[in-house]
Amino acid sequence: MHKKVLLENIDKIHTTEMGIGRIQKNLEISEEPVGYCISKLKQENARVTKEGKNYYVEVDDLRITINSSSFTIITAHKK
Repeated sequence: MHKKVLLENIDKIHTTEMGIGRIQKNLEISEEPVGYCISKLKQENARVTKEGKNYYVEVDDLRITINSSSFTIITAHKK
């Protein structure tokens, strides 16, 4: 259900200028982080939960935090 909401609003998913650097550093990636996180969300094995005001996308060894009202990717971490 939560994954469906995120997929239906995929065009609204974004991050802040500070978020870009934080996500790239935490995930050790050099590519554009919003596209990277969206590709992870689209994976069949991605599991989405909601706690409070945030969605948590858990896929592979990652946990991506997305604000549920603004669809802002707040942070992402390797587990």
